[in-house]
Amino acid sequence: MKDMLNVQDYLFSNFDVGDWEGDEEQVAETLNELIHFAWEKLPEDLGSEQIDQIINGIWEHLRGDMALIDTELDELLDWVTHYINSSLDEDI
Repeated sequence: MKDMLNVQDYLFSNFDVGDWEGDEEQVAETLNELIHFAWEKLPEDLGSEQIDQIINGIWEHLRGDMALIDTELDELLDWVTHYINSSLDEDI
């Protein structure tokens, strides 16, 4: 259940994202915005395991992808929405 978890537990610092040739802070900030956005989109009654998979999956899909630096935030938010919807559809 979402109310038993805290979005803060999923957020990244610039030290957590690895080497981005000086853009670590921007990558962490963008990633955290995506995580907060995803958190708001997740159903309240979603199980904690599913939440873990979806939130952690955002980083897994975008890790090392220059899209975190080069892509407009709106496009990344659209991707997150699609990713969440696809993940939820798979679990049905």
